Amino acid sequence: MKKLILLSAILLLGEVLAAGYLPATVDVSVEQVSEHAYYAPGAAGTATENEGFISNAGFVVTDAGVVVFDSLGSPSLAWALLQRIREITDKPVVEVVVSHYHADHIYGLQVFKDEGAEILAPRGAYEYLDSDVSAERLEERRLSLDPWVNDDTRLVPPDLMIEEFHQFSLGGIDFQLNYLGSAHSDGDLTMYVVQDRVLFSGDIIFESRVPFVGDADTKRWLETLEALETDELVALVPGHGPAASDPVGAVARTRDYIAYLRGVMGVAVENLDDFVTAYDAADWSRFENLPAFDAANRRNAYQVFLSMEAEALGQ
Repeated sequence: MKKLILLSAILLLGEVLAAGYLPATVDVSVEQVSEHAYYAPGAAGTATENEGFISNAGFVVTDAGVVVFDSLGSPSLAWALLQRIREITDKPVVEVVVSHYHADHIYGLQVFKDEGAEILAPRGAYEYLDSDVSAERLEERRLSLDPWVNDDTRLVPPDLMIEEFHQFSLGGIDFQLNYLGSAHSDGDLTMYVVQDRVLFSGDIIFESRVPFVGDADTKRWLETLEALETDELVALVPGHGPAASDPVGAVARTRDYIAYLRGVMGVAVENLDDFVTAYDAADWSRFENLPAFDAANRRNAYQVFLSMEAEALGQ
């Protein structure tokens, strides 16, 4: 039995190395959330912790092939995800839907592209791909996530740009892609699996942890959350954090955090208070025990402070 296990491990290692990807040493496991839908839950933490496995990816198995949602933060992680898919079905990955172009969601795209999948992404992807930020981020990750992100890691552009409501069917399952515009990023979209009533939200929703705001348009993000219909959902898979069996609550928690940031920093801007004074005076007790609070909250608040200054100036 031990010899068989060892042989299987050697064969898998040989397959991974033949594909050009160093095996990830973190556990990329998957959980089933409905009849056809699964997801791989990343750990809470900053972008370079856990070998970059800090975001979620999902997939839907149909009779005609697999639809993947997001591709994780390195080719090695995406390769591990592909092996989990192959343990469930021998159907090919036909489509990869990208929620948004941020590094922790797209560095695995090359694995699925090389398998022949079509890449669908929201309008705004090229704003990221054509920016200095994308090149600088890749160079930084080649250092901070070496050897899992390396000189062979490449940025993969979309094959199909989504800039309005889009739907397609595969193997008897209907998929609805809802383009949200620039909210968390330069362009965001969600994927709704109609028959299973499962929503893959990307980073519009962070469950059970503090979101990373970055340079997001929090005004639009908040408006998007307020408009999101969730009453009919069986499950919601966020961009970070565990799948939510209570989708209404998951949306409300992210919305509450973004609204609180904007409320506190909005008052500070209106009163011409400096950031440090406003931050130190705020009551963060509702959020301070959540994962990623120490890593993200102060930076989030400062970014919102700056953006609300710009809003006040009409910029």
